[in-house]
Amino acid sequence: MSGPAREDVLATLKEISAPGGGDIVSAGLVRALSVEGGQVRFVMEIAPSQAEAMAPVRDAAEAALRAMPGVENATVLLTAHSDKAPPDLKASRPKEPTGPQPVPGVARIIAVASGKGGVGKSTLSANLAVALAAEGRRVGLLDADVYGPSQPRMLGVTGRPQSPDGKTILPLRNHGVTMMSMGLMTNEDQAVVWRGPMLMGALQQMMNQVQWGTLDVLLVDLPPGTGDVQMTLSQKFALDGAIVVSTPQDVALLDARKGIDMFRQMGVPILGLVENMSTHVCSNCGHEEHIFGHGGVAAEAEKLGVPLLAEIPLHLSIRVAADGGAPVVASKSGSPQAEAFRTLARRLVEMGHG
Repeated sequence: MSGPAREDVLATLKEISAPGGGDIVSAGLVRALSVEGGQVRFVMEIAPSQAEAMAPVRDAAEAALRAMPGVENATVLLTAHSDKAPPDLKASRPKEPTGPQPVPGVARIIAVASGKGGVGKSTLSANLAVALAAEGRRVGLLDADVYGPSQPRMLGVTGRPQSPDGKTILPLRNHGVTMMSMGLMTNEDQAVVWRGPMLMGALQQMMNQVQWGTLDVLLVDLPPGTGDVQMTLSQKFALDGAIVVSTPQDVALLDARKGIDMFRQMGVPILGLVENMSTHVCSNCGHEEHIFGHGGVAAEAEKLGVPLLAEIPLHLSIRVAADGGAPVVASKSGSPQAEAFRTLARRLVEMGHG
């Protein structure tokens, strides 16, 4: 049976009354609606004072959707305009914790960050996750780049996460990596148009409500820059440290320094720097060329007193593998490009962070 049309889903939701009057669609409560096959999902952004009143509204919306022909599963997540979760999401936590907290079952949390976009941070995160899994580690990867989630494509994950009770989320898995991404909750070409409070709420839900299981390490692929997501992660969760990715040119290093300074202000250790797109070897003649310069990240690491963890080459196979849903570590495990990521993974394990 094919799934319902988006228009029919909206028509059904317009029958659900909002606490302040009208219906939940007209009241603007239905956000990030995803209708794919028999799976229907959306987020309701609410004020903290509405949490108790909105729980039955959410339940009514889920029940109405599940009663529609063609709907196999319906999930509605509540996100509040506050750092505090709605009461129904913290029934097992009578007191709000203070300070950075661990994630149950997760031994280490490592942020992978960059000062600017386009330096290959997400590609590095995907390959590092697969490389750590190949070293026998139990690895999770959280795609926290809410506006530009790319990990579903890079890891070849096409399914949808299930929520058996409307509160906990079951992550997906491929290449030995347990993965969660907002990109799994929306269509690939659908923009996430959210303000800061919704971003912070979504991050906390993906950290706390996803059933990560027992992990040796959870990698968090952060968006570029020094914004709400980075601050929330650093303030709310106990990070083992951060890996900062940069290309060698001065423009990238200027922004990388800002990212490093942010983590230090937040009290998060810098585990080391990675120089991506470090060198390019011509596939025809074998000539090696440093297109973006060379050594800038190494010099910066030395100045900061942190390790240079790896120098990753610029190579077509890395890009092709990522676009194809199988990171180069998995698809060409014996290549020099794959070995660069494997070496990085082994070094993290030796440092006690993998």
